[in-house]
Amino acid sequence: MAGLLERIQRARRTPFHAQTPAEARKAYLAAAEVLEPPRATLSRVEDLTLRAADGTALPARLYTDQPGKPATLLYLHGGGFVIGGIETHDSLCRQLALKSGGAVVSLDYRLAPEHRFPTAVDDAWAAMRWLAEHGDRLGLDTTRLAVGGDSAGGTLAATCAIHARDIGLPLALQLLITPGTTAHADTASHKLFANGFLLEAADVSWFFDHYIDHRHRRDWRFAPLEALDLDGVAPACLILAECDALVEEGLAYADRLRMAGVPVALELYRGLTHDFIKMGRALKEAGQAQAAAGEQLRRHWFP
Repeated sequence: MAGLLERIQRARRTPFHAQTPAEARKAYLAAAEVLEPPRATLSRVEDLTLRAADGTALPARLYTDQPGKPATLLYLHGGGFVIGGIETHDSLCRQLALKSGGAVVSLDYRLAPEHRFPTAVDDAWAAMRWLAEHGDRLGLDTTRLAVGGDSAGGTLAATCAIHARDIGLPLALQLLITPGTTAHADTASHKLFANGFLLEAADVSWFFDHYIDHRHRRDWRFAPLEALDLDGVAPACLILAECDALVEEGLAYADRLRMAGVPVALELYRGLTHDFIKMGRALKEAGQAQAAAGEQLRRHWFP
């Protein structure tokens, strides 16, 4: 990991916080799969359109290698609510479909600053409800539905699990990969790993400022750790990286879930940084984390 960070620093890329959102999206897309293995071939990869609560068409992509009616994971990509999309997470979603033996539906929720909080939350919730109610139209098993995501997508997945509980929608699992859960990025790990560990403190501030007003940051839909209670939410699998600014809030969320009696599987990958799960070409641990996620999905889809 240290050698990889050294090579990234030598490349002297312009940091996200020094770019416009449009520039940052192009840069992230160009670099997104450089460190990932080639996109796996699957028997079914299909572009879809889902509807937001306000009727907006949301692009999505379905991945599966299974015949029949596979169990389904709604996947919400990372990118600080400002960058990222279906293409930046295509390779990861293919691997999750292969390793879980299910289907993955990747959602292109709307991004900030064009669409500020809570638009991304509303889009994720609408997609989850649509899959639960109409996923059989796509040949999916709607009785075995999970939600997951990385980074900001992990935040959205956690809010989906709370919302699902509140509306009586059973979920098999919430897969939270290096999620953000706190309101103000003020844990010790944010200070310890503020610079030189891929996710920079200045970038976190840039993402937050584009996405949400400061006065709204204690809303649990942005910071799930602020939720009043987590009783009865779906079982959780958390995949965290030791050298990640977000690691302490991930651990804190796992503790809150356990205190609420929620089954939690926690994988803490030592010596790795944020976004490591998308570096499978360079890090064997990325494949190990993907396999662990797939195993947890199988275990909860087919108990």
